[in-house]
Amino acid sequence: MKKSLDVTCRILRIVGGTFFYSLGTVFLINPYNLAPGGFPGLAIIINRAIALINPEWNVPIGLIVFILNIPLLIIGLIKFGKNFLVGTVFGTVLLSLFIYLLEIARDQMLAAGQTWFIIDNTLLAAIFGGVCMAIGMGMVFKANATTGGTDIIAKLLRLKFRYVGIGRLILIVNTVICLSSLPFVGYKVETVLYAFVAMSVSSFMLDIVLYGRDGAKLVYIVSDNSEKIAQRLLNELPIGATILDGVGAYTHEKKEVLMCAVKKHTYPMLKDIIKQEDPKAFLIVASASEVFGEGYKDQFKEEV
Repeated sequence: MKKSLDVTCRILRIVGGTFFYSLGTVFLINPYNLAPGGFPGLAIIINRAIALINPEWNVPIGLIVFILNIPLLIIGLIKFGKNFLVGTVFGTVLLSLFIYLLEIARDQMLAAGQTWFIIDNTLLAAIFGGVCMAIGMGMVFKANATTGGTDIIAKLLRLKFRYVGIGRLILIVNTVICLSSLPFVGYKVETVLYAFVAMSVSSFMLDIVLYGRDGAKLVYIVSDNSEKIAQRLLNELPIGATILDGVGAYTHEKKEVLMCAVKKHTYPMLKDIIKQEDPKAFLIVASASEVFGEGYKDQFKEEV
Protein backbone atom coordinates (compact mmCIF):
# COMPACT_ATOMS: atom_id res chain seq x y z
CA MET A 1 0.00 0.00 0.00
CA LYS A 2 2.75 2.42 1.00
CA LYS A 3 4.77 1.57 -2.11
CA SER A 4 1.76 2.23 -4.36
CA LEU A 5 1.19 5.56 -2.62
CA ASP A 6 4.84 6.54 -3.09
CA VAL A 7 4.69 5.66 -6.79
CA THR A 8 1.48 7.67 -7.19
CA CYS A 9 2.99 10.70 -5.45
CA ARG A 10 6.08 10.45 -7.65
CA ILE A 11 3.98 10.32 -10.82
CA LEU A 12 1.88 13.29 -9.70
CA ARG A 13 5.02 15.31 -8.96
CA ILE A 14 6.46 14.61 -12.40
CA VAL A 15 3.13 15.43 -14.09
CA GLY A 16 2.66 18.63 -12.11
CA GLY A 17 6.30 19.65 -12.49
CA THR A 18 6.42 19.19 -16.26
CA PHE A 19 3.12 21.06 -16.60
CA PHE A 20 4.43 24.10 -14.66
CA TYR A 21 7.67 24.02 -16.66
CA SER A 22 5.73 23.87 -19.94
CA LEU A 23 3.40 26.65 -18.83
CA GLY A 24 6.27 29.02 -18.17
CA THR A 25 8.00 28.04 -21.41
CA VAL A 26 4.99 28.37 -23.74
CA PHE A 27 3.28 31.45 -22.31
CA LEU A 28 6.15 33.44 -20.78
CA ILE A 29 9.54 32.46 -22.25
CA ASN A 30 9.11 31.48 -25.90
CA PRO A 31 6.77 34.34 -26.99
CA TYR A 32 9.51 36.86 -26.13
CA ASN A 33 12.29 34.93 -27.94
CA LEU A 34 14.34 34.68 -24.76
CA ALA A 35 17.60 32.76 -25.23
CA PRO A 36 16.72 29.46 -23.54
CA GLY A 37 20.13 27.99 -22.74
CA GLY A 38 19.78 24.28 -22.08
CA PHE A 39 19.95 21.65 -24.78
CA PRO A 40 17.74 23.62 -27.21
CA GLY A 41 20.36 26.37 -27.18
CA LEU A 42 23.17 23.84 -27.56
CA ALA A 43 21.29 22.18 -30.41
CA ILE A 44 20.99 25.55 -32.16
CA ILE A 45 24.77 26.02 -31.90
CA ILE A 46 25.41 22.57 -33.40
CA ASN A 47 22.81 23.16 -36.12
CA ARG A 48 24.41 26.48 -37.13
CA ALA A 49 27.92 24.98 -36.99
CA ILE A 50 26.87 22.15 -39.31
CA ALA A 51 25.30 24.68 -41.69
CA LEU A 52 28.58 26.60 -41.80
CA ILE A 53 30.39 23.43 -42.86
CA ASN A 54 27.82 22.61 -45.52
CA PRO A 55 24.76 24.84 -46.09
CA GLU A 56 22.87 21.90 -47.61
CA TRP A 57 23.00 19.95 -44.35
CA ASN A 58 19.99 20.90 -42.26
CA VAL A 59 19.84 18.65 -39.21
CA PRO A 60 16.58 19.19 -37.25
CA ILE A 61 17.13 20.77 -33.84
CA GLY A 62 14.72 18.29 -32.22
CA LEU A 63 16.80 15.39 -33.54
CA ILE A 64 19.99 16.96 -32.16
CA VAL A 65 18.38 17.37 -28.73
CA PHE A 66 17.32 13.70 -28.79
CA ILE A 67 20.83 12.53 -29.77
CA LEU A 68 22.47 14.69 -27.09
CA ASN A 69 20.21 13.17 -24.43
CA ILE A 70 21.11 9.55 -25.27
CA PRO A 71 24.59 9.45 -23.66
CA LEU A 72 23.32 11.43 -20.66
CA LEU A 73 20.48 8.96 -20.13
CA ILE A 74 22.98 6.08 -20.22
CA ILE A 75 25.26 7.83 -17.70
CA GLY A 76 22.24 8.67 -15.55
CA LEU A 77 21.19 5.01 -15.58
CA ILE A 78 24.68 3.97 -14.40
CA LYS A 79 24.93 6.66 -11.70
CA PHE A 80 21.35 6.85 -10.41
CA GLY A 81 19.70 3.55 -11.35
CA LYS A 82 16.59 2.40 -13.23
CA ASN A 83 14.16 4.52 -11.21
CA PHE A 84 15.97 7.64 -12.34
CA LEU A 85 15.96 6.55 -15.99
CA VAL A 86 12.25 5.67 -15.97
CA GLY A 87 11.36 8.95 -14.26
CA THR A 88 13.54 11.00 -16.61
CA VAL A 89 12.17 9.38 -19.77
CA PHE A 90 8.64 9.88 -18.42
CA GLY A 91 9.41 13.50 -17.55
CA THR A 92 11.03 14.22 -20.93
CA VAL A 93 8.08 12.75 -22.87
CA LEU A 94 5.53 14.57 -20.69
CA LEU A 95 7.38 17.87 -21.09
CA SER A 96 7.34 17.56 -24.87
CA LEU A 97 3.65 16.56 -24.83
CA PHE A 98 2.60 19.44 -22.55
CA ILE A 99 4.55 21.98 -24.62
CA TYR A 100 2.89 20.66 -27.78
CA LEU A 101 -0.64 20.78 -26.28
CA LEU A 102 -0.18 24.18 -24.64
CA GLU A 103 1.13 25.68 -27.88
CA ILE A 104 -2.02 24.44 -29.65
CA ALA A 105 -4.18 25.87 -26.85
CA ARG A 106 -2.37 29.22 -27.01
CA ASP A 107 -2.76 29.46 -30.79
CA GLN A 108 -6.46 28.59 -30.57
CA MET A 109 -7.05 31.26 -27.94
CA LEU A 110 -5.25 33.84 -30.06
CA ALA A 111 -7.30 32.82 -33.12
CA ALA A 112 -10.46 33.29 -31.03
CA GLY A 113 -9.33 36.80 -30.08
CA GLN A 114 -8.50 35.96 -26.46
CA THR A 115 -5.43 37.91 -25.38
CA TRP A 116 -5.92 38.05 -21.61
CA PHE A 117 -2.82 35.90 -21.03
CA ILE A 118 -0.48 38.15 -23.02
CA ILE A 119 1.97 40.19 -20.91
CA ASP A 120 3.18 43.44 -22.49
CA ASN A 121 6.25 43.54 -20.28
CA THR A 122 9.23 41.36 -21.16
CA LEU A 123 10.79 41.77 -17.72
CA LEU A 124 7.65 40.44 -15.97
CA ALA A 125 7.52 37.57 -18.45
CA ALA A 126 11.16 36.71 -17.73
CA ILE A 127 10.67 36.84 -13.94
CA PHE A 128 7.47 34.79 -13.73
CA GLY A 129 8.59 32.48 -16.51
CA GLY A 130 11.66 31.70 -14.41
CA VAL A 131 9.46 31.11 -11.34
CA CYS A 132 7.19 28.65 -13.20
CA MET A 133 10.17 26.76 -14.61
CA ALA A 134 11.82 26.58 -11.17
CA ILE A 135 8.69 25.23 -9.50
CA GLY A 136 8.36 22.67 -12.26
CA MET A 137 11.99 21.54 -12.14
CA GLY A 138 11.90 21.39 -8.33
CA MET A 139 8.87 19.07 -8.36
CA VAL A 140 10.49 16.82 -10.95
CA PHE A 141 13.83 16.69 -9.07
CA LYS A 142 12.02 15.78 -5.85
CA ALA A 143 10.53 12.82 -7.71
CA ASN A 144 14.08 11.58 -8.48
CA ALA A 145 13.72 12.46 -12.15
CA THR A 146 14.70 15.24 -14.56
CA THR A 147 13.38 16.77 -17.76
CA GLY A 148 16.55 15.71 -19.59
CA GLY A 149 19.30 17.91 -21.02
CA THR A 150 21.12 20.24 -18.66
CA ASP A 151 19.03 18.95 -15.73
CA ILE A 152 20.90 15.64 -15.99
CA ILE A 153 24.25 17.44 -16.31
CA ALA A 154 23.50 19.46 -13.17
CA LYS A 155 22.46 16.33 -11.26
CA LEU A 156 25.70 14.60 -12.31
CA LEU A 157 27.78 17.62 -11.30
CA ARG A 158 25.99 17.64 -7.94
CA LEU A 159 27.58 14.25 -7.20
CA LYS A 160 30.99 15.92 -7.37
CA PHE A 161 30.11 19.36 -6.02
CA ARG A 162 27.69 18.51 -3.20
CA TYR A 163 28.08 21.97 -1.68
CA VAL A 164 26.68 23.72 -4.78
CA GLY A 165 22.90 23.86 -5.19
CA ILE A 166 21.22 22.35 -8.26
CA GLY A 167 19.85 25.76 -9.21
CA ARG A 168 23.30 27.32 -9.35
CA LEU A 169 24.70 24.43 -11.36
CA ILE A 170 21.92 24.71 -13.94
CA LEU A 171 22.49 28.49 -14.10
CA ILE A 172 26.22 27.98 -14.76
CA VAL A 173 25.63 25.38 -17.49
CA ASN A 174 22.89 27.41 -19.17
CA THR A 175 24.95 30.60 -19.02
CA VAL A 176 27.84 28.93 -20.84
CA ILE A 177 25.48 27.58 -23.51
CA CYS A 178 23.65 30.89 -23.85
CA LEU A 179 26.87 32.87 -24.33
CA SER A 180 28.24 30.28 -26.74
CA SER A 181 25.15 30.62 -28.93
CA LEU A 182 25.56 34.37 -29.53
CA PRO A 183 27.83 34.15 -32.61
CA PHE A 184 25.53 31.58 -34.22
CA VAL A 185 22.03 32.94 -33.60
CA GLY A 186 22.65 36.67 -33.29
CA TYR A 187 20.62 37.31 -30.17
CA LYS A 188 20.12 40.96 -29.36
CA VAL A 189 21.92 42.07 -26.21
CA GLU A 190 18.62 43.13 -24.63
CA THR A 191 17.09 39.72 -25.32
CA VAL A 192 20.10 37.97 -23.79
CA LEU A 193 19.89 40.15 -20.67
CA TYR A 194 16.22 39.28 -20.24
CA ALA A 195 17.17 35.61 -20.66
CA PHE A 196 19.73 35.99 -17.87
CA VAL A 197 17.00 37.47 -15.67
CA ALA A 198 14.81 34.42 -16.33
CA MET A 199 17.70 31.99 -15.68
CA SER A 200 18.77 33.80 -12.48
CA VAL A 201 15.24 33.86 -11.08
CA SER A 202 14.82 30.20 -11.98
CA SER A 203 18.13 29.31 -10.28
CA PHE A 204 17.26 31.22 -7.10
CA MET A 205 13.74 29.80 -6.86
CA LEU A 206 14.86 26.24 -7.64
CA ASP A 207 17.29 26.22 -4.71
CA ILE A 208 14.50 27.50 -2.44
CA VAL A 209 12.14 24.76 -3.67
CA LEU A 210 14.78 22.05 -3.16
CA TYR A 211 16.64 23.22 -0.05
CA GLY A 212 14.41 25.79 1.62
CA ARG A 213 15.17 29.40 2.49
CA ASP A 214 18.44 30.72 3.87
CA GLY A 215 19.43 29.27 7.18
CA ALA A 216 21.40 26.34 8.47
CA LYS A 217 21.09 23.00 10.19
CA LEU A 218 22.39 22.43 13.70
CA VAL A 219 23.78 18.90 13.87
CA TYR A 220 24.75 16.86 16.94
CA ILE A 221 26.75 13.71 16.16
CA VAL A 222 27.25 10.94 18.73
CA SER A 223 29.80 8.43 17.47
CA ASP A 224 32.67 6.21 18.57
CA ASN A 225 34.65 7.62 15.62
CA SER A 226 34.08 11.26 16.47
CA GLU A 227 37.75 12.23 15.96
CA LYS A 228 37.87 10.84 12.41
CA ILE A 229 34.55 12.44 11.57
CA ALA A 230 35.64 15.79 12.99
CA GLN A 231 38.91 15.70 11.03
CA ARG A 232 37.13 14.97 7.75
CA LEU A 233 34.52 17.66 8.37
CA LEU A 234 37.25 20.24 8.96
CA ASN A 235 39.28 19.15 5.94
CA GLU A 236 36.53 18.56 3.39
CA LEU A 237 33.77 21.01 4.28
CA PRO A 238 33.71 24.78 4.86
CA ILE A 239 32.50 24.35 8.44
CA GLY A 240 33.84 24.16 11.96
CA ALA A 241 32.92 21.77 14.76
CA THR A 242 32.84 21.77 18.55
CA ILE A 243 33.51 18.68 20.68
CA LEU A 244 31.26 18.35 23.72
CA ASP A 245 31.76 15.92 26.59
CA GLY A 246 28.80 13.60 27.11
CA VAL A 247 27.86 10.65 29.29
CA GLY A 248 25.39 7.94 28.31
CA ALA A 249 22.47 7.96 30.75
CA TYR A 250 22.04 4.18 30.56
CA THR A 251 25.62 2.93 30.16
CA HIS A 252 27.33 5.85 31.98
CA GLU A 253 30.03 5.64 29.32
CA LYS A 254 31.77 8.84 28.32
CA LYS A 255 31.03 9.96 24.78
CA GLU A 256 32.31 12.78 22.66
CA VAL A 257 29.51 14.69 20.94
CA LEU A 258 30.26 16.77 17.84
CA MET A 259 28.21 19.90 17.36
CA CYS A 260 28.33 21.86 14.11
CA ALA A 261 26.28 24.31 12.09
CA VAL A 262 26.11 23.50 8.40
CA LYS A 263 24.47 25.29 5.49
CA LYS A 264 21.58 23.42 3.95
CA HIS A 265 23.23 22.75 0.60
CA THR A 266 26.32 21.34 2.38
CA TYR A 267 24.31 19.04 4.65
CA PRO A 268 24.11 16.08 2.18
CA MET A 269 27.92 15.96 2.00
CA LEU A 270 28.13 15.97 5.82
CA LYS A 271 25.77 13.00 5.94
CA ASP A 272 27.92 11.17 3.38
CA ILE A 273 31.03 11.62 5.55
CA ILE A 274 29.26 10.37 8.69
CA LYS A 275 27.85 7.38 6.83
CA GLN A 276 31.30 6.44 5.53
CA GLU A 277 33.02 6.73 8.92
CA ASP A 278 30.30 5.37 11.20
CA PRO A 279 27.01 4.08 9.77
CA LYS A 280 25.77 3.53 13.35
CA ALA A 281 26.32 7.14 14.41
CA PHE A 282 23.43 8.85 16.22
CA LEU A 283 22.42 12.20 14.70
CA ILE A 284 20.19 14.96 15.99
CA VAL A 285 19.40 17.56 13.32
CA ALA A 286 17.60 20.83 14.01
CA SER A 287 16.92 23.91 11.92
CA ALA A 288 18.79 27.09 12.81
CA SER A 289 17.03 30.23 11.59
CA GLU A 290 20.11 32.40 12.12
CA VAL A 291 23.81 31.64 12.60
CA PHE A 292 26.35 34.34 13.40
CA GLY A 293 30.10 34.03 13.03
CA GLU A 294 32.72 33.19 10.42
CA GLY A 295 31.14 31.89 7.23
CA TYR A 296 27.69 33.08 8.28
CA LYS A 297 26.18 36.42 9.31
CA ASP A 298 28.23 39.20 10.84
CA GLN A 299 26.96 39.66 14.39
CA PHE A 300 28.23 43.25 14.44
CA LYS A 301 26.64 44.31 11.17
CA GLU A 302 23.78 46.76 11.49
CA GLU A 303 20.48 45.10 10.61
CA VAL A 304 18.32 46.61 7.88
